[in-house]
Amino acid sequence: MSHDSSVLILYPVFAMFLLVIIVLLYMGRMRIAAVKKGELSIKFFRAYADGNEPERLRVISRHYVNLFEMPVLFYAGVILVYITHQVTYWMIGCAWAYVAFRYLHSYVHLTSNNVMVRFSLYFASAFVLTVMWSTLLAALIRAG
Repeated sequence: MSHDSSVLILYPVFAMFLLVIIVLLYMGRMRIAAVKKGELSIKFFRAYADGNEPERLRVISRHYVNLFEMPVLFYAGVILVYITHQVTYWMIGCAWAYVAFRYLHSYVHLTSNNVMVRFSLYFASAFVLTVMWSTLLAALIRAG
């Protein structure tokens, strides 16, 4: 793959960043609405302990934290693929598949919250991530 087209592996990273921003804005809007409705005191956010956080806020807060767990391995993997010059259309496809599964996972988690569907999407994203890392390792071993 040419050097110019190797940057294609970086675009899925920007798409993941966009997902984080979307969830952050949604979470902020939900929290402000809960405080305005009197469902939660603003004091709760000092130590996240003063009062009972409504379930829908716990779900979105947990989801936001989740976007800084497994995706960190995605970011690291993409950067390694890029800097070791192992960018292929296969790796680009895997990166986009990972992002697609994470968007679907977010959608399910923040709407119906169907646990089995959510788990399936999470597992699929983890599987794609494993394929990416395994492919990178094999390519690096072959390259010597």
